[in-house]
Amino acid sequence: MSVSAYIFIECEHGKSIEAANKISKIAGVREAHTVTGPYDIIVYVNASNFKVLGDVVIKKIQGVSGVKKTLTNVIVE
Repeated sequence: MSVSAYIFIECEHGKSIEAANKISKIAGVREAHTVTGPYDIIVYVNASNFKVLGDVVIKKIQGVSGVKKTLTNVIVE
């Protein structure tokens, strides 16, 4: 069963565009957009299961230079 989620990302000042470009190249990331508001980037991810989703968020997205904090919202419908 696949799982999809929106990841809301806070970045270091001036790093959001560079981070979004790197994040958009990660396997499973379908969209990555820099945005205004309390978060700097919103990412749409699709993964084969929750373990893979966790790996994408924790090992890959959080490992991108400039990423300070993530908030994962799993799609339920």
